[in-house]
Amino acid sequence: MKPIRNPHSTPRDWYIDTACIDCGASRHVAPDLIIERHGKSVFAWQPATPEERLAAWRAVLVCPTASVRSETKQPRPQGTIFPQQMTEGVWRCGFNARSSFGAHSYFVGRPRSGNLLVDSPRYATELVKWFEDAGGIAHILLSHRDDVADADKYAERFGARVWIHYDDRSAAPYATDLLEGESARTIAPGLVAVPVPGHTRGSAVYLLDDRVLFAGDSLAWSMREQDSSPFAMRAGIRGARSPHRSRGSPIIASSGCCRATAGRHIWPRIR
Repeated sequence: MKPIRNPHSTPRDWYIDTACIDCGASRHVAPDLIIERHGKSVFAWQPATPEERLAAWRAVLVCPTASVRSETKQPRPQGTIFPQQMTEGVWRCGFNARSSFGAHSYFVGRPRSGNLLVDSPRYATELVKWFEDAGGIAHILLSHRDDVADADKYAERFGARVWIHYDDRSAAPYATDLLEGESARTIAPGLVAVPVPGHTRGSAVYLLDDRVLFAGDSLAWSMREQDSSPFAMRAGIRGARSPHRSRGSPIIASSGCCRATAGRHIWPRIR
């Protein structure tokens, strides 16, 4: 059956259809404008300002089911919508994949040691062009088997090394590098992978320059534990003392099937 307009969306032009899988991605990029209602994302009101219209278009491009729509086919704003800069050197990619249940992915610019892609969006021509202009991708860091999406296509296009834990390797058989066991591993200068088995046996988080912890659904699992848990201790979650990160390190979390922390982030805002 063809998806129809969700009747719980606000009336008039912009709406979200009934194919929504409630991944939360559109709510993360258009907070307050898009809300959850009856297990689906809906517009709380019609976009009125330029900022709200840009947020609506971010929701269009992030939605993994193409459920965010306008009846009058609103023109796309000029300029780059995604990747969206989140903090210095870190961009949210957009173009989330349904195979990853709408999980976010991130591009990290590291001109001297090679750019990073943390988890993967769906393969999109405009992302490929943007990545090319930014200097390509040296490493693809997969947090666990559920958020792989089109990592293989990006790896082939850019000749990138692909990292995943051995226990989740079946999701990325093309991976060039496998994490082992539960020991932290240095991938490159300033870049450390920390296995945090829990959400999946091969879940891992990535610590960059003791500044940003990239944690997909692994973060949700770790935050359920006490600060003294081995998962939290290894990842440095919730202020737990850890040799792998400082107490003040910002966190970037992907959306996904663990909604307890889906899309949450703690970082310096772009001003």
